[in-house]
Amino acid sequence: MNNNRDTRRDTGPRMNNKIFAKSVQVISAEGQNLGVMPTPQALQLAIELDMDLVEINATNVPPIVKIMDYGKFKYEQKKKAAEARKNQKTNDLKEVWIKPFIEENDMNIKMRKVLEFLADGDKVKVSVMTKGSKKVLARGRDAVPILFEKVIALIGDKGTLESKSKPDERTKSIIIAPAK
Repeated sequence: MNNNRDTRRDTGPRMNNKIFAKSVQVISAEGQNLGVMPTPQALQLAIELDMDLVEINATNVPPIVKIMDYGKFKYEQKKKAAEARKNQKTNDLKEVWIKPFIEENDMNIKMRKVLEFLADGDKVKVSVMTKGSKKVLARGRDAVPILFEKVIALIGDKGTLESKSKPDERTKSIIIAPAK
């Protein structure tokens, strides 16, 4: 079966000659209700004002249309959305890796970085990867839980423990959220 229909979807409301209702409820560019009128008459009114006739509510009987400059309307919407994205702070999840048998000075450097991330309002995932013989040693001495307790103690009241990894995971980790 050869179907020559255009499969692209229209995005946005119907406008101008795409409005098929016989009569429409018209709202002016200033927001005044102009009443119900035939669609060709409403379209002629929009053309005289050098604007578009845009369908606002298609489910209403008769459909509600507004006379507006659609290009300007879309531009302002895009501008508002960009401004909202610009002002939005996203909380990132930063990750810091440490070894099970880390030296004191190295631990202080890593914790300084963790505190920087928390001060910026980001969550921090502190991960410990155990592999090979260190994995066997760590399991026997429970080095990882002690290490995490030390990390939490060093962070103090600047962050709160949000979650821990499952015991059966190869990579052990904790997630620390900034203090409120």
